[in-house]
Amino acid sequence: MTKPTITVEGARELRKALRDLDGATADLKAAHADSANIVAQRAMQIVPRRSGTLGSSIRSTGQAAAGVVRSGRASVPYAGPVHFGWPRRNISPQPFLYDALDERRGEVLDMYEERVASLIKKYDLD
Repeated sequence: MTKPTITVEGARELRKALRDLDGATADLKAAHADSANIVAQRAMQIVPRRSGTLGSSIRSTGQAAAGVVRSGRASVPYAGPVHFGWPRRNISPQPFLYDALDERRGEVLDMYEERVASLIKKYDLD
């Protein structure tokens, strides 16, 4: 199972241009965080539930190069086996993070496109 991503043409060039501007990288990180949050919110709704601990471990972050959604932590070591499955243990995959991205892909792209256009205009990068 490959990791699903959304790739934006010109993103590397935009990051490079924004890096040279004061405070612009923070704006791009915020756009990435907001994009990832859309997916994280949906993942919290569709995650398999027993106690709710797995769902509460879902979190999103924005970095300069990407938005990231993660699940699991030291106290939730079963996040990977639930998501990806574990054939030797007869655990079927339940890819709630990937499903959330698939369901919200259009919304993420629309929001990201709007935010990037706003940054291009704000920093006069036309």
